[in-house]
Amino acid sequence: MSFRESPVSSALSALEPRTGRTTAQVLTYALWPIAILTAVNRVIVKAVNGNITDDFRPVYNAALAFLNRREIYTADFDSVDPHYLYPPSGTLLIAPIAVLDPEKARWLYIGINAVAVVAALYLLLRLFDLSVTSVAAPAVLLAAFSTETVTNTLVFTNINGLLLLGEVLFMMLLLRKRQYWAGAAIGLTIAVKPTLAPLLLLPLVRKEWRVFVTAIGVPVVLTLLALPLSVDPFAFVSHTVPYLLETRDYFNSSIVGNGLYYGLPTGLVVGLRAVFAAMVAVSLWLLWKYYRQDELFFVVTAGGLLLVASFLLASLGQMYYSMMLFPLLMSVVLRNSVMRNWPAWLAAYGFLSYDSWLVGRFPEFGRTLEYLRVTWGWSLIIVVIFAVLVGRYLTAKRESRLDTGIDPDFLTARAPVRTPSPATTAHAAETH
Repeated sequence: MSFRESPVSSALSALEPRTGRTTAQVLTYALWPIAILTAVNRVIVKAVNGNITDDFRPVYNAALAFLNRREIYTADFDSVDPHYLYPPSGTLLIAPIAVLDPEKARWLYIGINAVAVVAALYLLLRLFDLSVTSVAAPAVLLAAFSTETVTNTLVFTNINGLLLLGEVLFMMLLLRKRQYWAGAAIGLTIAVKPTLAPLLLLPLVRKEWRVFVTAIGVPVVLTLLALPLSVDPFAFVSHTVPYLLETRDYFNSSIVGNGLYYGLPTGLVVGLRAVFAAMVAVSLWLLWKYYRQDELFFVVTAGGLLLVASFLLASLGQMYYSMMLFPLLMSVVLRNSVMRNWPAWLAAYGFLSYDSWLVGRFPEFGRTLEYLRVTWGWSLIIVVIFAVLVGRYLTAKRESRLDTGIDPDFLTARAPVRTPSPATTAHAAETH
């Protein structure tokens, strides 16, 4: 006797939560609600609530001044409040935001950057051949929205989310040989902020000249369009650029910034910068010589190294710049990744964690931990990349196999081909 399932029972069965049959499925089902609610919390609770640090207010005021034909570059750089630092090309791009009132404009800006981060994470999954249905998708979403860099990008309401999307698009299009489009992607970001400009070394060494047509052309065209529309475009050069070239001793995690804050000797600061610059140069040389044919590994590793070096060694490095290192961190899924060791993730904790290390009972000790952990994290990731690559090189040299690359044996060795014994062969012949 067979029983037919009633329509009500069938509907309830369809609504029944799926039960994971494998460890990966269980983790996927567990992580998705946690990841989604964490992201929603960052967007509609923490970001909407805001913070005393407000990066959006000067941007909105500049956009409003631009639309109303008023002077833009009038900031008082003697204060430590956020300043408007975008060039005329960036002003042109962000000007439409001032059509709305300040509150709605801020909410829209938060939403755009949140969507940009999610889109960038999706493209990163595709870049590394990972599916949205895999456990990697919710894990990456949860990890990203738990970091200081994503959280404070939304809370402070700045443009880093869109910069991350531009970076991932640039890398993806570069790897797909879409040179003009890759240049346009990074050119749009440079028109606003030069944060990603060091990545142009990648197409330069790969002799992909067409990238530079749009990478340079897009900001130049936007600047030419903005000049007649702005009241004081050249004040950016005379008033803002000198400030950008200075080293400030607050909200600055670069070596020179911390050196200024703690009053370190100039010789020590110069020496530290020279040592880390040498490690970066050696690492880039090894990447170019031995990994340029492994394009995905080369682009994300060399690109991440160039960016972290610019954060640490230039005049200004802020913690939430670390979002641009997401492609480097995602490279951990590659078998020859430089991120497959615990010191690399100790470094990542330093520059990504939302934890506060301010200790109320020991304020000086706590401030030192809190202010220096980003600098230590960036420094350690450079040391890790240098140590991994130099270690591989020295091992390959000792084993006289530099001509075949420097990947360790466990990555390059093929499974041995077993030759059947005479007894096994004879037994197989009898069986057949």
